[in-house]
Amino acid sequence: MKTAVLQSNYIPWRGYFDIINDVDLFIFYDEVQYTKNDWRNRNKIYSKQGLSWISVPVEYSFGQTIIETKIKNNLDWQKDHWNKIENAYKNSPYWNLYKDFFYDVYFNKKWEFLYELNRYLIKKISKEFLGIKTEFADSRDYQSEGQRSEKLLSLLKSAKTDVYLSGPAAKCYLDEDEYKNAGIKVIWKDYSSYPEYKQIREPFEPSVSIVDLLFNLGEDTKNYIFKI
Repeated sequence: MKTAVLQSNYIPWRGYFDIINDVDLFIFYDEVQYTKNDWRNRNKIYSKQGLSWISVPVEYSFGQTIIETKIKNNLDWQKDHWNKIENAYKNSPYWNLYKDFFYDVYFNKKWEFLYELNRYLIKKISKEFLGIKTEFADSRDYQSEGQRSEKLLSLLKSAKTDVYLSGPAAKCYLDEDEYKNAGIKVIWKDYSSYPEYKQIREPFEPSVSIVDLLFNLGEDTKNYIFKI
């Protein structure tokens, strides 16, 4: 079983979906502490003004988990996000192909918790737009013990993982020998070879949400993420 474990992010970039596609099981790890000024509640789009953040407003207190993080629904953030995405991409080649999906997310649904919004977007985009067959799971469905790295290793054991796919940022703290002794091979994801694609603005900006690829590339999006 090849497994990846990540926190849910808000409409993440293509590397996130590449990891999902590369594994048999993708585990959402939202029982960990929520981090401010991170990718959990925000991402970048390429607007007329350049790279622009779109951020989901959340209620925050120190120490809360991602699971516990609620959205501030007294603010008109959903309409604001729709307007920003529409203004940025309404002239892109595949606006009409995906606009109804995003309109439904922002006008026909109400979101109480951040993780529910994030997971909905990730799962829908993965399965319906990118054709990903990976199984999704919640870390709370498995037994795990300890803190930080110890808890992650315990989780992977419970999921009967043989191969663990991790982002390169974990190299600074993950002990590969410890995983090897547990019978788990660690593979590091390489994000360096993604091709450029035609955006409706210049210069090319790679660090954007998946929405940028969808609206610019349509069904060809997967060919700019996955190694064929």
